[in-house]
Amino acid sequence: MGKKKYLAVALGLLLSIGLTGCGDNSKKADTPKASVQKVVTTTDVATQGQKKDWKIAVVVKDSSNGWFARMEQGVKQYAADTGINAYQKGPASTDAAQQVQVIQDVINQGINALCVVPVDPAACDPVLKEARDKGIIVITHEGSSCKNVDYDLEAFNNAGYGAFIMDKLQESMGGKGVYTTMVAHLTNASQNEWANGAVTQQQSKYAGLKLLDNPKRVESQNNSEKAYQVAKEVLKSHPEVTGFVGTSSMDTPGIARAINELGLKGKAFVVGTGMPNECRSLIKDGSLSYITLWDPAEAGYAMCVMARQILEGKKITDGTDLGLKSYSKLIQSKDNPTLFMGAGWIAINKENVDNYNF
Repeated sequence: MGKKKYLAVALGLLLSIGLTGCGDNSKKADTPKASVQKVVTTTDVATQGQKKDWKIAVVVKDSSNGWFARMEQGVKQYAADTGINAYQKGPASTDAAQQVQVIQDVINQGINALCVVPVDPAACDPVLKEARDKGIIVITHEGSSCKNVDYDLEAFNNAGYGAFIMDKLQESMGGKGVYTTMVAHLTNASQNEWANGAVTQQQSKYAGLKLLDNPKRVESQNNSEKAYQVAKEVLKSHPEVTGFVGTSSMDTPGIARAINELGLKGKAFVVGTGMPNECRSLIKDGSLSYITLWDPAEAGYAMCVMARQILEGKKITDGTDLGLKSYSKLIQSKDNPTLFMGAGWIAINKENVDNYNF
């Protein structure tokens, strides 16, 4: 009987401890989660506004791409900063048809605003029209040729960014030599505008450089391995080529690998869009002169700010402030009233690459 009494008391103590533990866990469950790490610096303009139950979907070219992983950090920060339901989706690879399906899926989720970085603007236009017909606000980025949009928001003037790339390439090439250009796809609006801007800048300012007659432009299919293979083919068949303009963030490291493998480091050069962490070692070993870019996290955040302002009934005009450094005074295109540009380009080389961690 003594043993039974002892066991009963012990069991009671264990139940008491267990219930107390459950009580503590329930309290912990009510503790707010830590906010998303801030990667974008904002002013009050970016976060002040109505607190409504809006849904903002951002659809990117490729959910597996490091560039768009960085963009998602900005979208998540916007959601954390404002409490608005903003989220990012994208296809598993850079494929226009897959992206259209993702857009179709999010349209059916009852969203209020849709922000898209299109793989192929023409392929996206029909589904973007469907979104607008349903009353959904549509904003594109890198999609200036899309027709069925409320606004297209660019980090900068596309021709100006191309000119900036060329300025750095001619510096790397010593002001002379033959170059060619690379884009992810010949259907990509923004990247072809950057490449065209680079060529225009060369032809107007740098007589010592010459664009290769054929091929003047090659495709990487937004794949670093493909960029590497294409660059090797160009360098082998056209030994006079000593420069490349890269536009996709996959182009630049792929071309740099080809230059390195063929023993052309210091003789052939590439400048173009790239991610600091992906290109760091290539920059430091001299295979890559410069990368040029804008912060995709800031672009993702800015699209969400613009979407919210439109949902609140505000009009986007020349000089509009989105509350971010690169988008504090938007420039409206004179030719396209729905196109607005920030001023967000930067150049990274050996001297400053360690200042950037994304």
